[in-house]
Order: sequence, then structure tokens, then C-alpha cells
Amino acid sequence: MSQTISLRINGATHAVTVEPDTPLLYVLRNDVALNGAKFGCGLGQCGACTVIIDGAAVRSCRSPVGKAAGKEVTTIEGLGTVEKPHPLQAAFIAEQAAQCGYCINGMVMAAKVFLAQTPDPSEAQIRDGLAQNLCRCGTHNRIVRAIQRAAKEMRS
Repeated sequence: MSQTISLRINGATHAVTVEPDTPLLYVLRNDVALNGAKFGCGLGQCGACTVIIDGAAVRSCRSPVGKAAGKEVTTIEGLGTVEKPHPLQAAFIAEQAAQCGYCINGMVMAAKVFLAQTPDPSEAQIRDGLAQNLCRCGTHNRIVRAIQRAAKEMRS
């Protein structure tokens, strides 16, 4: 049975009327018109749908919208702007880390949480920290360099 659920997304409140077990990804894309999180595998295994909920990286394709009620949800659209990108976004651009770009939003969101926990990571820590986010284009080396660049920028 549909319910009206209040969500706090990127600092704004949105009321949506949906089934509470509807995947958050569907609500973000279809009801709130935030298309940064992508549908990849639908199983929570690829990371293309990663968003941040109360500081944790979450696979929105497997997270029921009802569990996001009352929590702060951040999507890629909430990180920075075209005029003032978040350091991670700027680093991914500078390192040309996106080939097709499909996985990148999830990579950036996972990297944001990772860097909050590990502000001065080694290359091995970055690779391990983002191992659950998949990129089929093979830009992993550029992604690692982008995260290293962003980490340095965010520390200074």
C-alpha cells in the first residue's frame, strides 16, 4: 500500500507517495528527477547506484525508500556544481577518469565516503576501498589517480 514518505535529499525535503519497499533508486530517478545514480545490475553488486545516506555509501537499487525516511540522502547532484565542483568531481575531470561515465557517479560517491574515513590513503587502500564499484571500461588507473588527487586537494 502506497504511503507518503518524506525524504531529505541534497538538503531539500521531498514528499513522495510510493510503496515503502520501492527501491530508493527508482524514487530518486522517477519521482525526484535526480538521474545521477544509475541502474547497473539491480543486485547491489556494481555500485553504479551508490548514494550516501547519513554518511554511509549505500546501493540505492537495493535500499527500500522507507529506510531513507528521516535520514540525509546525498546524490552526485548534491556534491558540487558546474561552476564549483566538489574536489572529487574536479579530480575525476582532470584525470579524465570517465570513459563511458556510467559508473563514475557511483565511484565518486563511494570515494567521498572512503576519503572521509581514510583521508590520506595509499594506492592499495584506494583499490581495496573501491573494489566493490565496477568499471567495465577499464579506467581504474585513472580513477585511482583521481582519488589520490582529490585526497591531496581535500587535505590542503
